[in-house]
Amino acid sequence: METPALAIPADLTTRPLAPGDEPAVTRVMAAQELADVGEVVIEEADIVADWRRPSHDVSARTIGVFDGDHLVGYAETSAHGRGDAAVDPAYRGRGIGTFLAHWMQDNARRHGSTVIGMPVPEGSPGDRLLTALGYRVRWTSWVLELPLGRAIQERPLPEGYAVRAAEPAEYPAVHTVIEDAFLEWSQRDRERYSDFVASVVERPGFEPWTLRVVTDPTGAVVGTVLVQLAGEEQQEGFVARLAVRRDQRGQGLAQVLLVDAFAQARAHGASRSTLSTDSRTGALSLYEKVGMEVTSVWVNRAIDL
Repeated sequence: METPALAIPADLTTRPLAPGDEPAVTRVMAAQELADVGEVVIEEADIVADWRRPSHDVSARTIGVFDGDHLVGYAETSAHGRGDAAVDPAYRGRGIGTFLAHWMQDNARRHGSTVIGMPVPEGSPGDRLLTALGYRVRWTSWVLELPLGRAIQERPLPEGYAVRAAEPAEYPAVHTVIEDAFLEWSQRDRERYSDFVASVVERPGFEPWTLRVVTDPTGAVVGTVLVQLAGEEQQEGFVARLAVRRDQRGQGLAQVLLVDAFAQARAHGASRSTLSTDSRTGALSLYEKVGMEVTSVWVNRAIDL
């Protein structure tokens, strides 16, 4: 059954979002992140790429809360029980977050999901709100960075292996390596290759050098990493995806890919490197071994529908 309908303040309005609303969504998310964790993580390119995925129906999966023409709150759902939401900190305390949480539950339920959850900074207003609404913690996530100026320690490759930029003809193999690895711990359907292309290759700012691979002596792709330049003046190299084929693990290939990503980001102007990982992967120690440090902790809170 659907949750009871909630009202928003009479001076505010709602509507589904659409392509063209990405800058406004980015602004609201950035304001919330700055208030909650002290820095802006979101990039407009993230929203653009996500909404371009062929499988994502933006008009059916999003809602915006407006004060006149000014977006002050936003929420969306996607497949696999994932949601995102943000409220302009200047509009907190008016029931917008509660309204959006219930809208997400109803929207996810209508699309066949049996659970809905979203990441929030641990201890933040969003975390406290979802706790009060009965959401449980599904997993914990950490944002890590390689501190400014920290030396990058080289990692040797096994004989016959090579690390380099992926060739366009290898993109399907890259996608396969990523999905095979991620589906070992992520409870979701396999990502469509067309969605991979939209969110990675067609993401604003993508350049061929940002998608790296490790190949074995036969030339097969056995590991991959995606690094994205982000932040003001692209001073941050964000490691967005990292995967190694199961039968190739234990040889240090993930560390090789990380070190390569850090070096490539620095060579292209980044002064720091960051990534996020969560408790489902068991990879936190890997990142700490190459010199990264935790900068913030997030929890994914969810509720059964």
